[in-house]
Amino acid sequence: MKATVAICTHNRAEDVREALLSLLQQSFTDAYEVIVVDNRSTDNTRQVVQEVNQMTSIPIIYVYEERLGLSVARNRAIREAKGDYILFLDDDAAACKNWIEGIVSVFESDPRIGCVGGKIDPAWEGAEPTWLLPENRTLYTILDYSQEIVEMKKPAIPFGANVAFRKSVFDTLRPFREDLGRVGSNLLSSEEAELIDRIRSRYTVYYTPHAWVRHKIPRSRVSRKWLLRRIYWQGVSSAVSSERKTGIFVKSVLKVPVFLVLTVVFFFDKHRIFRNISKIIYNNGLISGVLRTYN
Repeated sequence: MKATVAICTHNRAEDVREALLSLLQQSFTDAYEVIVVDNRSTDNTRQVVQEVNQMTSIPIIYVYEERLGLSVARNRAIREAKGDYILFLDDDAAACKNWIEGIVSVFESDPRIGCVGGKIDPAWEGAEPTWLLPENRTLYTILDYSQEIVEMKKPAIPFGANVAFRKSVFDTLRPFREDLGRVGSNLLSSEEAELIDRIRSRYTVYYTPHAWVRHKIPRSRVSRKWLLRRIYWQGVSSAVSSERKTGIFVKSVLKVPVFLVLTVVFFFDKHRIFRNISKIIYNNGLISGVLRTYN
């Protein structure tokens, strides 16, 4: 089988329905399967998957994973996958018609390509906030890296809402670290960055704008409060995934008072205030990640 599409989900049955329906209209003509890894949902996810499965001849496989955690669910999908390439689609995203075809064609162009990511357009519930700074857009899983198919050089990486791997890379490399990635309501991340960094030791990483997905951003996330929480957890994730924890801790402890002073100095500049508060929050996350004091 040429491709496996994997959707990992937790209590988002209706979003899963929309994601699955987008996979029934694909232009891809080779054989592919869809695996839905239900990560301990308590809603009607199983029923939704069964309903969509009855609408198509494409194999849609339901897998229940009891152990909670996004990385756990993704690794289960990798073990279950039969395709040469495994394409991950977020449960709250919808793929364009050429998505599978676009991803697979990049892989097929060069056997040295181990990972391919695509463009991620935001689907805001309401309008995009006017206060969102350009450097914070990626924290909402928005990615528009290039207008052409190009290699993504370090430190740039694809995002998990639209990322794919050559299945054979996992014959010799460990999959996602399960101490990273979201578990329940926390926002721990960096599991993709850590894995892709290891993949780069043997393979190249590519981006295509032609295999795009539209990713939902609910109204509940469109607030400075949510964004600061996301920034804190990014700091936690960076510290947990790093092997240089002592240096991170010392630098963060020294930086926090500096940003506090700058916040006072630029009191009348709202953008600078938010930037400095974001840096304080991020460094607090780094400290929590080193000390393992996060929940």
